[in-house]
Amino acid sequence: MTNKVWAVVPSAGIGSRMQADRPKQYLLLNNKPVIFHTLQRLVSHPLIEGVVVALSANDPYWPSLDLPPEWPIHTTLGGEERAVSVSNALQLLQTLTERNPWVLVHDAARPCIRHSDIDNLINQLANDPVGGILGVPLSETVKRVSADNTIESTVDRSGLWRASTPQMFRLAALTEAMTQASKANMAITDEASAMEFMGVFPKMVAGHADNIKITLPQDLALAALFMNQQENGGVE
Repeated sequence: MTNKVWAVVPSAGIGSRMQADRPKQYLLLNNKPVIFHTLQRLVSHPLIEGVVVALSANDPYWPSLDLPPEWPIHTTLGGEERAVSVSNALQLLQTLTERNPWVLVHDAARPCIRHSDIDNLINQLANDPVGGILGVPLSETVKRVSADNTIESTVDRSGLWRASTPQMFRLAALTEAMTQASKANMAITDEASAMEFMGVFPKMVAGHADNIKITLPQDLALAALFMNQQENGGVE
């Protein structure tokens, strides 16, 4: 695959479940904000041409990140919903390239993404007509519960995966999918669901389980452990 790809990072969320004084992407992880690590992993990948980050209005934390000036990062206004942030980033990206590149949409709060997982995603999907996402097959027993947390049944986990990011689709196709899903007032939880709305079927590509999304307070310690293991083990 000779053409480089772009990355989009929606980063306008507030991460209320962290119960912190700032959005989770700005909490410190190994003495740097979470999003700093995430962006470092993306911009250091040789096939990623640039990154578009969608920020909340008047974000007070972004200016203090002190990002290296050579990092190819562009910013745009995000929204309260992830879908709005991604759509705005895609619109800006259309002004930055005349091509129809592959776009990797990646969560700001997934700082442990490995280069090898990005490589695997790009290599497996380079000639795919639709695109796909990273994920991990479910290994735990899955239960369906009622509103009062009473177990109703055990769910067959065969064929069930935990979706993660990056999610990789062509710029034009993803832009159209996000637009049409928005017009239909469809709740978009990830980019693959917008593509599914268009009647196409993205691929699932196996990634490593250490590509966690920081959501709860204890996730910070786990992410630090994973990052230290990766660095000490020479993992890329």
